[in-house]
Amino acid sequence: MSEEVLYERLTPEVLEDRRKRTPIAYLPLGTLEWHGPHLPLGSDHLQSQGFFIKLAQRVGGVVLPPLFLGPDIREDIDDNEYYGMDTLQKASPQPMRLKGSAYWVPDKLFAKIIDAVLKQVRRAGFRIVVAHGHGPSNDYIIDNKPELEQRHGLIIFTVWRGKEERDPPTEFQHDHAAANETSIMMSLHPSLVHMDQLPENMQEKPLALIGDDPRTHASTEHGDNIVNIHLDRMESILQEELARLYP
Repeated sequence: MSEEVLYERLTPEVLEDRRKRTPIAYLPLGTLEWHGPHLPLGSDHLQSQGFFIKLAQRVGGVVLPPLFLGPDIREDIDDNEYYGMDTLQKASPQPMRLKGSAYWVPDKLFAKIIDAVLKQVRRAGFRIVVAHGHGPSNDYIIDNKPELEQRHGLIIFTVWRGKEERDPPTEFQHDHAAANETSIMMSLHPSLVHMDQLPENMQEKPLALIGDDPRTHASTEHGDNIVNIHLDRMESILQEELARLYP
């Protein structure tokens, strides 16, 4: 059986043992957001959580419960809120409220949430945090990394490579419900992917997807490749950081 790494499922003694051996906490940054008709609403955190479980079992550390609130683009039209992918649907005179999306918080509130989480993680004795998931949430972590590290006494990473290094087809969660995210879900949560819910007519573009068409470009093999590339890469990064912290 695989070793348990989910924080909420550990007893205090087991948690403390894992923390002492490897003081890394993994934070899935999620949403409850439309990810096409074929993927679950929690796809953002399901991908990062599934990846973090594998990474924690390799490197050590524990996986925190996922967040489902996050920042995003927002428009207010006729007393209705539209955010994220809602705002990009321009087939009608105004944006479209996509079914199931229920996650938006203002940037300032998200900043307070992240501060509260990092404060508690540091209080629990962790030294390194790897946070990843929803794109705008990742961007907040990246843009504020030096300040967050200094304020909380932590070393913080996301899974994204630097902008000049990114290879979109194999980046981790680099599109929206298209070939990249669909393939990752096929790899990590195959029972939750429902390709038969996508339009059969290849001339009909699936609603609210950004990236390569998953009907022609997504596969379990592609997902496995993405996952393995970043497992190997993050394992190397984290082992190097641990060696620097504890020479």
